[in-house]
Amino acid sequence: MGPDQDKQQLEVTLRELRRSSIMHVDMDAFFVSVELRSRPGLKGKPVIVGYPADRSVVLSASYEARAFGVKSAMPMAVAARMCPSAVIIEPRHKLYYEVSAQLMAIFGSITDLVEPLSVDEAFLDVGGAIRRLGTPREIGGIIRQRVLAELGITASVGIAASKFVAKIASTRCKPDGLLLIEPAQTVPYLHTLPVSALWGVGAKTVEVLARMGIRTVADVAATPLPSLKRALGAAGEHVHRLSWGIDPRPVTPVRLEKSIGAEETFAVDTADDSLLHRELLRLSHRTAERVRGSGMMARTIALKIRYADFSTVTRSRTVQTPVDSAQLIYAVAVQLLESLGTRPMTVRLVGVRAEQLEEAAQTSLQLSLDRRDDNWRAAEQVLDQVAEKFGSKSVMPAKLLGPGNTSR
Repeated sequence: MGPDQDKQQLEVTLRELRRSSIMHVDMDAFFVSVELRSRPGLKGKPVIVGYPADRSVVLSASYEARAFGVKSAMPMAVAARMCPSAVIIEPRHKLYYEVSAQLMAIFGSITDLVEPLSVDEAFLDVGGAIRRLGTPREIGGIIRQRVLAELGITASVGIAASKFVAKIASTRCKPDGLLLIEPAQTVPYLHTLPVSALWGVGAKTVEVLARMGIRTVADVAATPLPSLKRALGAAGEHVHRLSWGIDPRPVTPVRLEKSIGAEETFAVDTADDSLLHRELLRLSHRTAERVRGSGMMARTIALKIRYADFSTVTRSRTVQTPVDSAQLIYAVAVQLLESLGTRPMTVRLVGVRAEQLEEAAQTSLQLSLDRRDDNWRAAEQVLDQVAEKFGSKSVMPAKLLGPGNTSR
């Protein structure tokens, strides 16, 4: 074989390798893993990161705690009953963001095509790094080795020809694993999975499909598209495409705002729950309008409370589906306020912040048979248009028209 033939063969090999160059890299129990670096004696034990108050929620749980049924976002009181032996560690968010920045720097040294999804996960397209670093499988191994050596935590890596399948692969190889799904094996692999594995298929959709006798991805693929559309509406086509592994979205690196929010200081410190709720609704609308205006959606909603003595507390919650609706932001903010329990004194300031922002155009479609979320979004988009033409105060929710507006 001559030099020209060698070169041609190399190019063919590179093209084949690039067909499976998309990775989803996800840390294993990120908050817990970061905490265990300084508490090695807790390794192998059930550990929960979260505030110990009964109305708080689990932020992260070790795999030993998960064996008892503990899950992220579960109420702490429920988690404590399920796993009474668990060690509870209060979160250190600043530390987690510092480690996250180091993690993203590792990804950036591998490829320029990094699409962060949250503080501890990202999509990478390593096609351009193959000549320099080796096959996608070898690059995945390099990433895992560096994350462990430099950060002291473990990562799971899924590799495939599309973002959707790479995400499934990383989920299926957790914890501390690597799974490569070759293009030729994509459809056979998907067709072994339950229908809930499809991106955006929630519990309600699973129930509807089950009534049609559809329980696996293979069942979805074998169902005529018109039948799926009748059952699921426009989402039927989305489900059908995923069942055949069709997800053409590229890995899209974006420079995102870190957060968008709003806050108000009361003219008179207050302990009035109804006033706090009304102000949270107002701030949620201000925040949501800015989020939508920036073309973003938020995965985490944060609440800020400053008491009369100027002490400040913050609470945050990551939602299952990214949001840009004021009503959905408000619902989470109220839950966070209630999670504080009995407040020690009157409140001077309240704030709402949307965090972990991502471009709305890149957000995966969440399938829901409950159209209320989309109705809220549509209504609020109309409010955006009215505000743009007539001013932000021309139309507002009825709850904000009553007495008691004492913020400034």
